[in-house]
Formats: sequence, structure tokens, C-alpha cells
Amino acid sequence: MCRFVAYLGQAIPLARVVSETEHSLVVQSYQPREMTSGVVNADGFGVGWYNRALDPTPCVYTNITPIWSDRNLPGLSKHIASDCIFANVRSATPGQAVDQSNCQPFAYQRFLFMHNGYIENFRQTLMRRIRETLRDEYYSTIGGTTDSEHVFALFLNFLHARAATAQAMSEALHATIRQLALWARPQQLHVALNLAVTNGESLVVSRFSTATPAPSLYYQQRSALFPNATIVASERLSSQVEWNVIPESCVLAIDHDLRAETIPLSIS
Repeated sequence: MCRFVAYLGQAIPLARVVSETEHSLVVQSYQPREMTSGVVNADGFGVGWYNRALDPTPCVYTNITPIWSDRNLPGLSKHIASDCIFANVRSATPGQAVDQSNCQPFAYQRFLFMHNGYIENFRQTLMRRIRETLRDEYYSTIGGTTDSEHVFALFLNFLHARAATAQAMSEALHATIRQLALWARPQQLHVALNLAVTNGESLVVSRFSTATPAPSLYYQQRSALFPNATIVASERLSSQVEWNVIPESCVLAIDHDLRAETIPLSIS
């Protein structure tokens, strides 16, 4: 079960999101407080960010080492700033390779994507079902073996040919979760889908599980810690009281003006 952070707002150094808070993602990699499975997140990490003045597509830096042991990240994260940042520390599902192709966030064109959760017995259950559903262009983007990357491809499949507005992304994420839950139901599979996706301008996240409780997920808006921004995190990055719990079975959509909308998920 991974931990992630997603940031949208005023440009800040990557270090502010990844390592500078009291319960930062670096701390969560070796001392998580709310993981429902696993003990540490030491199977690699990744950071994604945008510099749209140079290129509309995101840049991604990943490593299979624990985030605390990467000698390059501290320097990079202090000298790179962005208004949209995704960061993830990985706890690999047993049987999944510790490989850069399996490190999140995943990128496709203008999108970044992360997943905290899992699909039970993925390779034996829903892997083929997802692959058979995909258009060729999204099938061919899958470079690793994780359920997370396949969920991203399914999301892109539902978003196909639509403008990437916050509303369209939230509807595609809703459709992705609904489809996976419906496929899982006859097999009584446990599916946990805390998902985050962005095009660099809007941010959409979900908190969902077929069995409660869903993995933890919180957000802040225009807080003292992150003014002029929205930040979403698997665990509270600080002891401040401003953190809001994202309700279970909901999608939270943040548009480019940081307007937030919470949308209940309908699965039936």
C-alpha cells in the first residue's frame, strides 16, 4: 500500500511537498501511521511535475531505491519548482517486481496518475479483463506489470476524445472505479482505489474501497502550510487542524481556480 501527495497551486519547490513538513512523504516512507497493509514504503518512489513554459507534458523522476537513500533528490527538490506536483513512495504488492517501470507516478501525454490501494490477485483476476477493454493506443502505453498502471490506462480509455476539464476527468475517474467495482463483484474481489490524476491544471482524486475502511486520504485548501494551493495526501503532512478527511466513496475535483467539488460515487 503506497503513500502519495498531490499539489496544485502557487509554484513551490518540490522539497516543500516531498520532505520539508514534519510528517513528509520521506517520513511516511519509513514511518507511516495509517497504512492498512505493509510496514514501510521502501520499494522505490517517484516525483512528477510540470514546467508548462517549456513543455506541456510532465517530467517524472523515479528510482527503485527507498526515497530516503536517493542522493540526488534533496538537491533536485530544492532547485525545481512547480505549480503541480505528484509524489509517491511505493510498497510493492507481493509478487510485483521492484522495477522503474512499476514506480509511480505514471505519465501519458499531459497526464500524471497515482494509485494507493490494490486489486486483489490482480494478475489472475482483472488484468486480462482490463487489457481486452483498452484501445490500442492505451494498451501500448503499459510498460510495467502493476494494477495501478492498468487502472490508469482504463481511465484514459474512458476519457478518450474528451477535453480534459476537471468535470470530464472526474466523470472518467468515476466510470473507471464503477467498472472495476462491477467486474470485481461476481468474484468477491477486494478493490481499493485511492486515485489521483492531473493534466497540470486540474486535479481529481478518489477515495474508494469495496471493503471499509478505504485507505486514508486528506486535503487542505489555502492553508497556512500551503497558501494559494490545494494539497491531497494519504496521511496528514503536519499536526495542523486544517486537514479535511475526504469521504469514502467520493471523488474530489479541483479546477484550475482551486474550486473544489466533492462528488459521491455511484457504483450500482
